[in-house]
Amino acid sequence: MIPLLTIEKFLEKAAPEKTNSSDQQKFLQAASSIIADVQEDGDQAVIKYIEKFDGKAPSSFLVSEEERKAAWDIVDNEVIQSLQRAADNIRAFHRKQLTNSRMMQAEGDIISGQLYRPIDRVGIYVPGGTAVYPSSVLMNAIPAVLAGVGEVNMTTPVKDGEDLAPILAVAADIAGVTNIYRVGGVQAVAALAYGTESIPKVDKIVGPGNAYVAAAKKLVYGDVGIDMIAGPSEVAIIADDTANPKYVAADLIAQAEHDTIARAFLITTSEALVEQVNKELQKQCDALPRKEIASQSLQDKGASVVVSSLEEAFSVSNKLAPEHLEIQVADPLSYLSKVRHAGSVFLGHYTPEALGDYYAGPNHVLPTSGTARFSSGLSVDDFVKKTTYLYYSESALREASQDVIQIANQEQLEGHGLAVSKRLEDK
Repeated sequence: MIPLLTIEKFLEKAAPEKTNSSDQQKFLQAASSIIADVQEDGDQAVIKYIEKFDGKAPSSFLVSEEERKAAWDIVDNEVIQSLQRAADNIRAFHRKQLTNSRMMQAEGDIISGQLYRPIDRVGIYVPGGTAVYPSSVLMNAIPAVLAGVGEVNMTTPVKDGEDLAPILAVAADIAGVTNIYRVGGVQAVAALAYGTESIPKVDKIVGPGNAYVAAAKKLVYGDVGIDMIAGPSEVAIIADDTANPKYVAADLIAQAEHDTIARAFLITTSEALVEQVNKELQKQCDALPRKEIASQSLQDKGASVVVSSLEEAFSVSNKLAPEHLEIQVADPLSYLSKVRHAGSVFLGHYTPEALGDYYAGPNHVLPTSGTARFSSGLSVDDFVKKTTYLYYSESALREASQDVIQIANQEQLEGHGLAVSKRLEDK
């Protein structure tokens, strides 16, 4: 069910897929047109595109406090408690990422340091449509709130002007979201980036979305900050002969059921495990509500490879730089140092990726398509800015002056040198 390939063919299939240029151009052109309309016509443009793509527009974009409060009486109390426990774990993990402003040097007549300041206002995009994603609310909003962001505004689509899914309102309250707006798609990104009569402009936009939303984030970047441009979700599992094929298959399926373009990879030292996993994949997929999606994903986008050693397995994995990396081997902690490139790592036979998706604490907004080679998952750091500061006394400036002037003159920027020498010439 998941093709067994040579290392060369495996790496070829697992390499980040290049977006078809015509498709990419289609997404960018469509997004650009919508963004321009929202910049020009504000709320009216947003309403126009909601009616075009999502049916009837809501009577108000903003979800009222009354509606948010009422949601708590609708959602099952056990579900609420599960969300609260997940939020506690996410909060505890991300709180340890907080960094204080600090002085780097305070010797003699020179003082330098770095200020950490939160972003004033951020927007979080929560996908919708056929499903609701309270976990995306928690993962995107909690680090922002911990960082001290003054206003966290959430947008999410609804169909035909319906009320917001109550579980999203509850998750937003648990996470500390300031405002919720019933808007999705490119029009939501544009409204957050440039502001409308009803939706305030933000300084940064985070959160996943479809190809059009990704194109919109790419286009507004520079006018606002963004977290990342995410591609299809992916998992790579490194397994030895101690791995349970049931667990491996279940984790591959958990990834594959996302979408037909989701990517699931198995890297193992055991050819027998590949055969056993394929039998389990068939059995487990047959009982899955989204079996057609998962089966197609595994066949079209998945792959397995047998390697000669775990050292070679990690070499292959580091070339992939997967979003999620599971290490299902006898002594997983001893191999953690072998990981160079991965968005998030899951160690051992009892640590499925699903723990990270929903509950354990580390963020599930992660770099995809090999970008873990140079980027990281969402964290508190994404919601703060770092501003350096510097103080020199007159004597300290005099001591440094000749070096500064020499370098400035080499760059033919004599005015820079004069900015130093003018301060000293009358002394």
